[in-house]
Amino acid sequence: MDNTIQRTPSSPPVIAALPAQTHRPKWSVMIPVYNCYNCLEQNLLSVLAQDPGEDLMEIEVVDDASTDGDVEALVNRIGKGRIGYYKQPENKGSLRNFETALNRSKGHLIHLLHGDDYVANGFYSKMGQLLDDYPEAGAAITEYQYVDADSNKIWDNHPIDNKRGILENWLDRIGRNQLLQVPAVVVRRTTYEALGGFYAVHYGEDWEMWVRIAANYPVAYLPEVLARYRVHPFNVSYHSMRSGQNIRDIEKVISINVKHFPIEQRRQVSNLARRNFSIYYANIAHKIYHDYHLRRVALIQANGALRLHLNRISLKQALKMYAKILLRYRRH
Repeated sequence: MDNTIQRTPSSPPVIAALPAQTHRPKWSVMIPVYNCYNCLEQNLLSVLAQDPGEDLMEIEVVDDASTDGDVEALVNRIGKGRIGYYKQPENKGSLRNFETALNRSKGHLIHLLHGDDYVANGFYSKMGQLLDDYPEAGAAITEYQYVDADSNKIWDNHPIDNKRGILENWLDRIGRNQLLQVPAVVVRRTTYEALGGFYAVHYGEDWEMWVRIAANYPVAYLPEVLARYRVHPFNVSYHSMRSGQNIRDIEKVISINVKHFPIEQRRQVSNLARRNFSIYYANIAHKIYHDYHLRRVALIQANGALRLHLNRISLKQALKMYAKILLRYRRH
């Protein structure tokens, strides 16, 4: 089988139900890592600070053959035996590592917490109570904050709602735009067992999953900022932006997501999603150019944004950036 196919499942991987005799804690905090050694200590400490004990919470790091440090030694030093560690025999890629993490989990509630992200105190008690209060929900989400490489706040996510409970018209909203980041989401294991794991793309695979869940289950919401999503120039998102793969992947995800809508709505949903992402990538192009001075990457994002959807906002942003690049070029 071609290695690309192996690393990128073409259909949702099976998340197998556990044998009846398996000990089931309430929580599985599964921490997939790959080359995020410098962030991992903060991640682990944020979980341990609210650890309810082994009977209620499984904690395990699933290492995709990292090369930037001795992850096992770090886990042992911080966890002192409390945190499990599993290392892939070879690098499998993020999707297969997520699949491994999900299948290794034993808890009723799964929190996939990427190794460079972390959570605030109260995350597990409040999210656990939320899902207890709404047993019909297949997943629960909380608000989150973007932080930089040094854990300084960049910005808060725009609030999804203003009240605790089941989100109304959630499929309609999440199907048009990506409103979440992975550390802010908790999913019942039975939901993954019914729907399968992450697949199709390496950028936007989480958005596809949240839409798939919304199409099949109610989703509960907590309007508190309890998760931290780290933005830095070494994650999967950044690397995919350098090649423009992020935009190609998002186009593919949109084509998958719209299938959850009635046929007569699909064109409109697709158009709105493409427009939203076009504006997002046009703004990202500006940020890449101004903050990182990466002209080539900025141009790839701006050009891709216009191909994704031609609209007044994206065009204005792209033209402004083209003009700045041209003026800078002429000065030199």
